[in-house]
Amino acid sequence: MESPSPIPEHSPNPNTTPTTPQKKTLLTSLMSAARSHSFREDTYLVSNLKPSEQKSLQNFRQNLQTSTTNTPSIWGIPLLNDDEKSDVILLKFLRARDFRVQDSLQMLLKCLQWRSDFGADGILDEELGFKEIEGVVAYMQGYDREGHPVCYNDYGVFKDKDQYERVFGDEEKLGKFLRWRVQVLERGIKMLHFKPGGINSIIQVTDLKDMPKRELRVASNHILSLFQDNYPEMVARKIFINVPWYFSVLYSMFSPFLTQRTKSKFVISKEGNVAETLYKYIRPEDIPVHYGGLSRPSDLQNGPPKPASEFTVKGGEKVNIQIEGIEGGATITWDIVVGGWDLDYSAEFVPTAEGSYTLAVERPRKIAAAEEAIHNSFTAKEAGKMVLSVDNTASWKKKVAAYRYVVRKSTAV
Repeated sequence: MESPSPIPEHSPNPNTTPTTPQKKTLLTSLMSAARSHSFREDTYLVSNLKPSEQKSLQNFRQNLQTSTTNTPSIWGIPLLNDDEKSDVILLKFLRARDFRVQDSLQMLLKCLQWRSDFGADGILDEELGFKEIEGVVAYMQGYDREGHPVCYNDYGVFKDKDQYERVFGDEEKLGKFLRWRVQVLERGIKMLHFKPGGINSIIQVTDLKDMPKRELRVASNHILSLFQDNYPEMVARKIFINVPWYFSVLYSMFSPFLTQRTKSKFVISKEGNVAETLYKYIRPEDIPVHYGGLSRPSDLQNGPPKPASEFTVKGGEKVNIQIEGIEGGATITWDIVVGGWDLDYSAEFVPTAEGSYTLAVERPRKIAAAEEAIHNSFTAKEAGKMVLSVDNTASWKKKVAAYRYVVRKSTAV
């Protein structure tokens, strides 16, 4: 069934006040810099390369052949085959070193040695015992609007001292965690095409809320160094959400270890703008519910998610979504979410027949900013329409929103 268009109702906003220019902070400057130096992903089409870059690719393969006595491969792709898949991987290492052949070769040889020593090729089959943080600290879930797999990272759980000690308490535990974090990344890499013009990198979303920056400094340095050295050009975009005021301190700490190309991949979003930021890059049905999306862990067992319709709720506006053509005996199930709610929501069923009473399916109530998507269903006894209302008239702030629904007709004869 085609999704209906939301119907806005405008009302004066009594809380709107003139805004005054704010002094630019270091965090604001970083956000502006990230927007102005947006990363452009490589297509890996050899025909698009400059003649000098094509020559570097040819020399890189030749130098690799003379530098190794075996047949090197990464992610199951032989690197000496003169084909598209090997081109993609070699170009990742060349791009990471600005097409300097010798530097790229040294990087690749070190990576091959690390993968052998670390046992990276067999890590997906290992049971590392991190069930308590699976799907919490680092996990692959859904895709962005361009088809890149998305990896979410949230280290806020480690603000609990006991949890921190259980995972990072000594060198052995830290080493085991790093293996697990590599395992998560390798799962994402298995989803890539390694094909020119295809999906050849992932998206990383990192939640900085409640992250104990001092305690995680060692682990973060290890992860950053390990990924930069051995997984070049594997991340298309790094989205930081719930960014606190002290992010500028963290940034200055890591900045010397980051290339300009890596910095150009950054998207920085302050707390309160999570859904608005993620909706720009990821469809709401693929965003976890705790980040203002519609994706619940249980949904992932039922195949690809049902697409959602997106809309915005302006400040001082009330939006009604009317779902018409519901037959008697049919059941309608819906999901609806507004990023950073903090507004009134209600649902009612309006019968078609004259003289019938409108039914309050969900009475008007204030939805707090931290609440997740609403999931509900209603079985109609007679024909009519469902009206979902979100009332933002008490706020000046525009908010992103999404909904989806399915109507199942009665099977009764």
